[in-house]
Amino acid sequence: MHTLISSDALAAHLADPGLIIFDASFYLPHENRDPLALFHQKHIPGALFFDIDDVSDHQSSIPHMAPDPVTFERMIGDFGVSNSSAIVAYDQRGLFSAARVWWLFRLFGHDRVQVLDGGLPKWLAEHRPIESGHAPAKREAHFTARLNPAFVRSIAQVKANLDTQSEIVIDARSADRFSGAAPEPRPGVRSGHVPGARSLPFGELLNPDGTLKSSDALRTIFNAIGINETVAPVTMCGSGVTGTVVSLALVHAGLPPGALYDGSWAEWGGSPDTQVEKSV
Repeated sequence: MHTLISSDALAAHLADPGLIIFDASFYLPHENRDPLALFHQKHIPGALFFDIDDVSDHQSSIPHMAPDPVTFERMIGDFGVSNSSAIVAYDQRGLFSAARVWWLFRLFGHDRVQVLDGGLPKWLAEHRPIESGHAPAKREAHFTARLNPAFVRSIAQVKANLDTQSEIVIDARSADRFSGAAPEPRPGVRSGHVPGARSLPFGELLNPDGTLKSSDALRTIFNAIGINETVAPVTMCGSGVTGTVVSLALVHAGLPPGALYDGSWAEWGGSPDTQVEKSV
């Protein structure tokens, strides 16, 4: 199954009984926007709201870390998702947080998941149907999760990689945050980056309309920072959201998907015993 689905293709399959659409919108705390309230104002017909903070490890102090397989099974089953369901995720920005849902399903062994290319902005610009109000009632289903540990990295693994350099870390935050020139939005988190990481702000992977660039264009971008078919990449960002846009782009470009450092900079920059590099 392709990583992306076009608005044309989704519009043609809205009535498919096995399809579940998620609005996976997410905003940073300082943005002061309520994605659920915005979902209630307008969403793609039949969509359910996927709260990234809710479908997470509630025992962790790090934002929206992936839950354990049993918790994911329960929460996803409550959405009416089974192992035969086809999933489409989108967000209200275009392509920002929907890829996090794509990554979570891939992490837990479900490959029938796609991201709406261009998200809600493109859907609205094309004057396609929308709904308002609350989502339809959930239909409980049984989902079996099969954790794929190759899709995720822990802080211990990223620390070990400082010595081995067997994987290349790609940081999707802005260039100023990566260099340390800009402060971090979360209190108590240092500025800078993981030593040896490569900077690739996720916005560089997108077209002006919020769609993902072509496979060829993406390969050119990745090749420019030393990523090719022989490299094992690890993606990261501020808190494991936009890093998954890079993961999605790697797959779309036909390159190894690598893994996501789930704790990302919220964990690394907030830990007192991690090495931090600056380039300012």
